[in-house]
Amino acid sequence: ADPVMVLNDDNTIVITSNRLSETGAPLLEQGMIVGQLALADALIIGNCNNQVKFSELTIDMFRMLQALEREPMNLASQMNKPGMQESTEKPARRENPHKYLLYKPTFSQLYTFLAASFKELPANSVLLIYLSATGVFPSGRSDSEGPYDFGGVLTNSNRDIINGDALHKRNQSYKEMHCLHPGDLYPFTRKPLFIIVDSSNSVAYKNFTNLFGQPLVCLLSPTAYPKALQDQSQRGSLFTLFLNNPLMAFLFVSGLSSMRRGLWEKCQDYLRKINRDIAQLLTHSRSIDQSFLQFFGDEFLRLLLTRFIFCSATMRMHKIFRETRNYPETYPQLPRDETVENPHLQKHILELASILDVRNVFLENTLDDY
Repeated sequence: ADPVMVLNDDNTIVITSNRLSETGAPLLEQGMIVGQLALADALIIGNCNNQVKFSELTIDMFRMLQALEREPMNLASQMNKPGMQESTEKPARRENPHKYLLYKPTFSQLYTFLAASFKELPANSVLLIYLSATGVFPSGRSDSEGPYDFGGVLTNSNRDIINGDALHKRNQSYKEMHCLHPGDLYPFTRKPLFIIVDSSNSVAYKNFTNLFGQPLVCLLSPTAYPKALQDQSQRGSLFTLFLNNPLMAFLFVSGLSSMRRGLWEKCQDYLRKINRDIAQLLTHSRSIDQSFLQFFGDEFLRLLLTRFIFCSATMRMHKIFRETRNYPETYPQLPRDETVENPHLQKHILELASILDVRNVFLENTLDDY
């Protein structure tokens, strides 16, 4: 389902691994003050009817599953560059986060797993919730604007009502039973919570309130994509692809469908440099919300955050992503001028585009366009 093929010299397809490798996440600078939280549990929830599926996994769920896995040690050692001296010490085994994979869960099923994970979460640990699902929008204007008035995401299609009219009438007077609203997650913000929402109504989760003062971050997908990219939704969301394999996503939005392995590896090296610089932008920012830095000590979350910023910066510079709804959002809000619209990062993206000879796809004077 990958939109871009990486080819060897003999035109065989290279199988790329998107698990976390030893050099995957940008290293923390010495003296960098970040939180000591560790990602312990992840709920990966999917309800996208039109996506490619593997058994009970949508392509988005599969990609997020991979993004939260470490590269097995034996495979990682085989992939090391030749000439590197092998260490005689056996590396310490590092755990993968425990994952619950929920395909089309009902509200009660989802809440049961959420509660179980919350209960078992160790001290100084993070619960990650990934939602890839259809958006549910508010049916009418409400007098109040509470955490249940902006809609949410539909985790399970209601199979009881087949008649479209009945469904329509029901929606007029009742809220959708299997819609997960931002307010449904409030009780779980008593512990550190990291939320990723990939949905046409992801912005509902901008209306969050941190009631308990614990670290809380929401990464929110664009709510719409340019028409040229909408036909590709069956092969998975572009936003999740950026979080799983940012170079693959960058090639896709640049209009490339295949490339040679040598160029792929050169671009991956450059992307690692970009990730290191993004990490510095975040940690050196004076106005960033501390929640982001609290999560930055964990390798998985650090990589997701840097990939998110790369994704957002790329979309803001791309010529066909011109509407506000085409851009990812966060809660709390990131300082845009220090992160996703930082001139230093924009220069890096143009340089990566130059390596691929697709610079014409991006705006040169991005800052002048805002």
